Amino acid sequence: MRAVICEDSLTEGCEALAAADPDLGRAYRDHGLPPLRYRPPTYDTLLRIIVAQQVSVASANAIWGRLQARLDAVEEDVTPAAFLTLDDEELRTVGFSRQKTAYGRAIAKDLVSGRVDLGTVEAMEDEAAIAELVKLKGIGRWSAECFLLFSYGRPDVWPADDVGLMIGMEKIKGLKKRPDAKRMRRLAAPWSPWRGVAARLLWHVRKLDVVPADASGP
Repeated sequence: MRAVICEDSLTEGCEALAAADPDLGRAYRDHGLPPLRYRPPTYDTLLRIIVAQQVSVASANAIWGRLQARLDAVEEDVTPAAFLTLDDEELRTVGFSRQKTAYGRAIAKDLVSGRVDLGTVEAMEDEAAIAELVKLKGIGRWSAECFLLFSYGRPDVWPADDVGLMIGMEKIKGLKKRPDAKRMRRLAAPWSPWRGVAARLLWHVRKLDVVPADASGP
């Protein structure tokens, strides 16, 4: 059975990281266990990722609330079939740009048609799963990696392009400047097979301190 991040393995991973890297060990001691966040591996989660692209958290939440209200789905996941019932004007009214409307529809159609099967993706190795997810219009590598982390609980996925992780890395390592994605991958290489746990820990550290307004991360 594929390893996933759960309460026990989250603790195991943090302790292994703390033993392997003094900086992570200090972060773990100072800030404690990161929260075990989870989103179901569904269209709803993929669409939330699309909605959140290039807008603030507050704006994304407002758009999502209006979409749920329009679909009468406040207590339920937004499904591909439900999203496809809305026309361009309805989606514009709730806050979808033309590009996000196109992405939402394309992903819905790909999942309904079976062109991309999220059940099949779940069984794939990390890189193969990322390659399959990025077939979906609007889903890039960062989005695919976050989906694998928070919907499938992958323990070693490392979204090196994430600004929030860059800020966290700069902080715990005492770097003179924010690292780029290439340096992020190099610095995190020794943390395998727990890089996904390290990502959760760095996001946790970043959220507990004052950080720049452009910080990202789930």
